[in-house]
Amino acid sequence: MAAAAAARLPRTEARVLSGHEGAVLAVRFNRDGNYCLSCGKDRIIRLWNPHTGALVKPYKSHGREVRDVNSSSDNAKLVSCGGDRQVFYWDVASARVIRKFRGHNSEINSVKFNEFNTVVVSAGYDRTVRAFDCRSQSSDPIQTIDTFQDSVMSVNLTNTEIIAGSVDGTVRTFDIRMGRETVDNLGHPVNCISLSNDRNCLLANCLDSTVRLLDKSTGELLQEYKGHICKSFKMDCCLTNDDAFVVGGSEDGYIFFWELVDAPVISSFRAHSSVVTSVSYHPTRACMLTSSVDGTIRVWT
Repeated sequence: MAAAAAARLPRTEARVLSGHEGAVLAVRFNRDGNYCLSCGKDRIIRLWNPHTGALVKPYKSHGREVRDVNSSSDNAKLVSCGGDRQVFYWDVASARVIRKFRGHNSEINSVKFNEFNTVVVSAGYDRTVRAFDCRSQSSDPIQTIDTFQDSVMSVNLTNTEIIAGSVDGTVRTFDIRMGRETVDNLGHPVNCISLSNDRNCLLANCLDSTVRLLDKSTGELLQEYKGHICKSFKMDCCLTNDDAFVVGGSEDGYIFFWELVDAPVISSFRAHSSVVTSVSYHPTRACMLTSSVDGTIRVWT
């Protein structure tokens, strides 16, 4: 079964999405996988149809590099962040900035919507995670979490939790209903966290060239994945849509697939000529997006 599943992993380059000038720092499928968003050093967000290669629309308002972008579940709104120290909240159809959320006093690394698209949560170099209310006219945060000892690189949300990974070596989970914080200390700087599709496990990409799989409820270390190079760059990792394989990039341009349970490298191939910054897996199909410091986005099937 595992061999059959591995044979279906996306390893064939279907197309290249070109247009960014300089490093592409993130690429993300939208909720249904029909479109994707990209952002990078050139300060422009781009909305694509990755299945045809068509550029749908650019979004221009940032004055500094854009480090992360995400769409709402209904595809009507975007949030983005980066060197501007503000979270930009966009209307997709008009490409207009509805509001700029403020509060961070340094660059912002990661931003996400909650499930209902009513709250946006961001993580920054100022060692804080901040939450903003999209329904309010206020640009100030409704909550600030400042228990981190170093930069916060990545944030994820469930219905009841904010989960964030930091250079201080911790993954911290904040139960919004209970007001309780749980700390898992991994001992190495964390530059990306992502949730399994069943929401039971957490992946953490660490700067000791190791991806770690944690039980979300207990913090138990379930597995470690190695072979790639991750020492100095923020790079995404994720699970395939069936939670059978771990996917991650490498600073030498390679993509790695690991089998989830026993952790062998199932496949690796050169995807880019430089650091792979981001990987995004289609929600239902064997299709993957990768972005790189080399300025390209590649679609794999």
